[in-house]
Amino acid sequence: MPIIVNLDVMLAKRKMTLSQLSEQVDITIANLSVLKTNKAKAVRFSTLEAVCKALDCQPGDILEYVGEGDRE
Repeated sequence: MPIIVNLDVMLAKRKMTLSQLSEQVDITIANLSVLKTNKAKAVRFSTLEAVCKALDCQPGDILEYVGEGDRE
């Protein structure tokens, strides 16, 4: 999939665990884990907004487009 979710990177930068984020945004760890592991097929704007607010970041800090030729 050409969209990569860098949630793990932002969590590390903010020194926050998935569990702590889950408590702050009131989203289950299981659902956040699906995002973190790039297995999500869609993301609600309300979820993206809550995550960005909790991590004090922009959507572009979490979501990244990687073209077919750019993959490793």
